Amino acid sequence: MKDCPFCNPGKDPEQQIVFENEHCYFLLHPKHQDVLLGAGVIVPKAHQKDAFALTKEEWEATNDLLQKAKRYIDEKYRPDGYTLGWNVGEVSNQFIFHAHFHIIPRYADEPHAGKGLRYWLKQPENKRAIESR
Repeated sequence: MKDCPFCNPGKDPEQQIVFENEHCYFLLHPKHQDVLLGAGVIVPKAHQKDAFALTKEEWEATNDLLQKAKRYIDEKYRPDGYTLGWNVGEVSNQFIFHAHFHIIPRYADEPHAGKGLRYWLKQPENKRAIESR
């Protein structure tokens, strides 16, 4: 996929490959570092639409890089916690349709400290209308 930023990480000179293995990359992008300090993504080298399409080898390679990324982020940024996740489909805010696993360091002094992945989804304004159930 010639236009996919994750299939071609070298095309974006700002995108930094921190680690890689046979199946995946761990990438950082400077434009996200002003708010999400230390945040990165693990992406399979092969174009996979989403996490459900990953092979067993890609899952194992993702875990390998997750452990390396945690050690790297812990040493360099010293976060107080992490939010980890996959977005799958447009309704989940996936806008690059190449699987990517978000690793987001969290800090006790950030404005949204204590508000994790599900916090936003559990808000009353996110309740679906009865007619659509």
